[in-house]
Amino acid sequence: MDVQTEMFLEEIADRPAEVDADTQTDPFMDRPPTPLFIPKKTGIDRETQIFEGELFDFDFEVEPILQVIVGKTLEQSLMEVLEEEELKNMRAHQEEFDQIRAAELAEAQRMEAAEVRRAEEKQRRVEQERERVANERTVSKKVAARGFAHRYVGDVVSEVFGNMEETGFFYDPLVKEIEDSFMPWLLGGVTSSINGAREAHEILEQAVVGALKLSASKNKLITDKYNELQAEANKAAEEAKEAEQPEVSGGGNARTLAC
Repeated sequence: MDVQTEMFLEEIADRPAEVDADTQTDPFMDRPPTPLFIPKKTGIDRETQIFEGELFDFDFEVEPILQVIVGKTLEQSLMEVLEEEELKNMRAHQEEFDQIRAAELAEAQRMEAAEVRRAEEKQRRVEQERERVANERTVSKKVAARGFAHRYVGDVVSEVFGNMEETGFFYDPLVKEIEDSFMPWLLGGVTSSINGAREAHEILEQAVVGALKLSASKNKLITDKYNELQAEANKAAEEAKEAEQPEVSGGGNARTLAC
């Protein structure tokens, strides 16, 4: 393969030769079963023949064995019976001992409980006595303090309560509700009623004043008219009187002349 040594590299367009190749494997075969293992024989085989009665007589040989077995069985049975009797006696003794122990334990517990109750009662009595003494001391102190307060304080409590009542600290809920709710509502209703009556009175007064003014103006017109008519009547009467006086004077003169 050529190696480029120039300063500038150039792309090589020539491709190398390519060849395809393939292969085929043999088909998979199962493994044969493993044969049974048989160890190799060692030693030399020998054989013999034994006839009946050559080794031992079973009836004769088994009798001592049976005697031993039966004897041991009887001995073991007797020992087991004795052990059962002994265990029975031991259980009875144990039960009796347990009963005695339970009775003694119950008696001990009763005595302990009685002693505990006695100690608790004693402690309770001591506590009661201490409380009684403390209460008596407290009561005596309270009595002394109360006497001191009555002697030196005097009427301060009543004055304080009076001031608190005056400031509104103590109040009757009913009175408070009446003052806060009912009285404002009542005063509002009375005020509205008074305002309505006042407005009606003002309207009536204005109507009366108007009527009086109208009547006064009418009376003034009538009076003026009457005065004018009266003046005219007086003037006419004076004129008539003045006209009658010359006539009276002429008649007198005539009567004088006749005489």
